[in-house]
Parts: sequence; structure tokens; C-alpha cells
Amino acid sequence: MKTMTEIVPLLLEWYKKYKRDLPWRQDKDAYHIWISEIMLQQTRVEAVISYYNRFMQEVPNLKALANLEEDQLLKLWQGLGYYSRARNLKKTAEMLVKEGKNTLPSTYESLLQLKGIGSYTAGAIASIAYQERVPAVDGNVLRVMTRILGSYDDIADAKTKTKYEQLLKPIMPQYAPGDFNQALMELGATICIPNGLPRCNICPVASKCTAYQKGLLKDLPVKKKKINRKVIDKTVFLYQYEDTYAIQKRPDTGLLASMYEFPNLDCKFSIEELKEYLKENYIDWIDIIPLGTAIHIFTHLEWNMTGYKILLTEKQNEFIWATKEELKNRYSIPTAFLKIINKK
Repeated sequence: MKTMTEIVPLLLEWYKKYKRDLPWRQDKDAYHIWISEIMLQQTRVEAVISYYNRFMQEVPNLKALANLEEDQLLKLWQGLGYYSRARNLKKTAEMLVKEGKNTLPSTYESLLQLKGIGSYTAGAIASIAYQERVPAVDGNVLRVMTRILGSYDDIADAKTKTKYEQLLKPIMPQYAPGDFNQALMELGATICIPNGLPRCNICPVASKCTAYQKGLLKDLPVKKKKINRKVIDKTVFLYQYEDTYAIQKRPDTGLLASMYEFPNLDCKFSIEELKEYLKENYIDWIDIIPLGTAIHIFTHLEWNMTGYKILLTEKQNEFIWATKEELKNRYSIPTAFLKIINKK
């Protein structure tokens, strides 16, 4: 516990001097922190900044989010992935506005009751926006702490997260719990990095770090192997009629729910097989242009895609037909499919 206590002032001083200038750090507004933390899940900071700025321009507060059309929400989120995050944001906003609230609850326990908010996000909002002494433990924090303590705890195990939440809570500084949480996150993101060796020569807590002192940096943290992904071959059809393209809406539940996609099948077609498919489905075409291949990886799933641009003699009534401008500004197309269309 002595080591744990000693790192507090070192981290706070370092964070004060070297923290990154990020748009969601310009104030301590709970709405801003909430949106940024949800966007940052599974997404790099550098990628989130432009999304966050655009989102705030279009959806500046809780009421605006509650009233936002789902298609517009998904369009704003397009490219961030994990779209259930966006839907949970809207559901939570709708519930709070219906209850007459114009901001998020002010305590950790009440935040935990909201859809899409787990212990990490609740801890981040409660500590940064409301100065509640509660930890916010994510992958960055687990990596930092297991190295400091020289621990072989599996950071992919939920029990490890609970353990470190309990270890950190007693040392949370009364005067700056939010800065302390952010300092740990910042250290993990910029110095005690996830890939490659950490930058121990400039780490403010290197003198207190067991992994550094005992040469355990290559061994820690411990993380169990990821689950093997299921691989699916997919053929994507970019049907074109004049200046419009065929799209269809995905089901309301499941992967990429309620988003728009280009017609596709879970198989890999050669051009000859594609011609036979078009003939069997009475689809008349003028030309077929191969678009090449692309791979898109989800958490537990991998799509190996083959794309074809198919110029049609007439529109097929079962599809929605959209111009390039509408595809860009109106319809939310998953990044996976954009990897194919951008080859056209």
C-alpha cells in the first residue's frame, strides 16, 4: 500500500504538466465526458477527436441527443464501429429527458443504472465531472497497475478489474479524484503503452515500478489469448443504375443493426458464378467490374469480402436507390462495406 500511496503525487504532478490537450478536457461537463468516454471504447484517441467535435456541433446536449433521429445518429457514428454504443446513448438520453433531467446523474451508483454505462464509464464521469472518489479502471489502468505492483493477474479476467478498483479506491486523492483517474489513463496511453516496450526513461513512477526495477516489462501484463474469430466469405454487389446505387436496411437486431448495406451474400463468387446468380434472379446487366477484395475484422468475426460493381439495365424494386451524395450524407453505411465501394 505504501507504493500505491507514493505514486499519487508523482502522477498528479506529471499529469498537470504533460496531459494532452483534448477537446473533452476543456471543461468538466458530464455530457461531454460521457460522449467522449463512450466513443473512446475500443477506439484510438486520434480517431475519436474529429468524431467528437462533429458530434458536439450536431448534438450539443442531452435533449438534442434524445430528439435525434436514429438514422442521423448512426450517420454521425459511422466509422466508429460498435454501433450499439450509439443506440445506448440515445436510449439513456431519452429516458433522462423523459424524467425531466437536463444532465446526467451526479453519483457513481446512479450512473451505473443507466444503459451502456459500466463501472469504468461511471467512475470516469463521477470522478471527473462530480469529483466523487471512485476509480475508473480500464485496460490502460490495469496495464499500469500490474506493472507497478509486479502482478501476474490476468487483466482480461473481470475479477482482476474488480480487484484493482478496490485497491485504488482508498488512495484516491480527496482534492483531485478525476485528475488522478485521468493521470493513470494518460500514463497507460502515452508511456506505459500496450504495444511494445514502455517508455520507462520518462515515466514519472519508474522508481516505484516493480516491473521496471525487476526487468519484468516483457512479461507483464498477463492477458489470456483472444477467442478465435469466425471467418465468413462474403460477396458484395455494388448495383448501379445511372447515377444511383442499390442499398438495403439491415435487421433491427444483431450485427450492425438498422444500418444500410450494399446487397451481399455469405459466399465467394467468381465472375462466372456471379453471372449465373444474376441470370437465376432475372437481373439484367450491362457490365460487371471486379472491385477486388477487402477484409473487415469485428471482435469475434472476420469478413473476407469480394466486391463487384454491376451496371444494370433497370432498377430492382426490392432495393433503396441512393446517389453518391445520399450515400455520403444521409445513409449510415458500415465501414466494412465502404472498404468495397471505395474501390469503385
